Amino acid sequence: MAKKAQSPLKNKPLRYPGQSLDEEIQNLIDDKIVSSYWFAAVFVLITILEWAAYLGKWPRQPGAFTVVALIAVAYCVWQFFKVRKRTRALRLGRDGERLVGQFLEGLRTHGARIFHDVPGAGFNLDHVVIAPQGVFVIETKTIAKPYPKAKVTIAGEQLFVADRRMERDPVQQVRAQVSWLTQVLEESTGRRLPVRGAVVFPGWFVEPPPSGSSLGLWVLEPKAIPAFIEREPERLPLSDVSLAAYHLSRYIQTSEKPAR
Repeated sequence: MAKKAQSPLKNKPLRYPGQSLDEEIQNLIDDKIVSSYWFAAVFVLITILEWAAYLGKWPRQPGAFTVVALIAVAYCVWQFFKVRKRTRALRLGRDGERLVGQFLEGLRTHGARIFHDVPGAGFNLDHVVIAPQGVFVIETKTIAKPYPKAKVTIAGEQLFVADRRMERDPVQQVRAQVSWLTQVLEESTGRRLPVRGAVVFPGWFVEPPPSGSSLGLWVLEPKAIPAFIEREPERLPLSDVSLAAYHLSRYIQTSEKPAR
């Protein structure tokens, strides 16, 4: 009996920017749109058959099936518009993560290691940079502008987008991500590495924080991220950069995709 062919790949590839959002978009389409179309198609087919039987003088009740088919089609249309709205938001977020990823790629020429869509415990880290300047967790917030000159402002420890407080607090979110990654790297490398967080808003003007701000993280337009990292003093030897990158790679390759 011939042996079953096996893949030559021993490890999964690393994740790309916005991969979780791509997967969620596809799941929405598969679970909602495709299934609802099939659901409606079945009743449309039944209705056609019923009308054929009716015109052929068979004892049928096409009226009842027409009503059911119309309900099925209405449900399908409702699902379509519902999912379209959600996929638009997901695609906006995905495109923002890809844009930020492109800005970060230039750091590789200075010895940095870049990781995208790192799966965590029920969440994901959009981007992680491991460089001689330290380890950086970067959270991307891609938000549609209500008007062209809308901006991001900082008041205390709160972020305001177009003068509205964000419902989900990105400051606490990034702080939790920093804490989680610090622990993961310490457990795998045996070293307490400096980890810092940042929130970036693609396409938005971000006002600098007021003097004396205690956020403990950066809030920036993504174009500024590479320069901010490069201006930081070097804190890690290249051996520690390689060590941390190796262990994070192994973690990603052995992890399941994050829940969202």
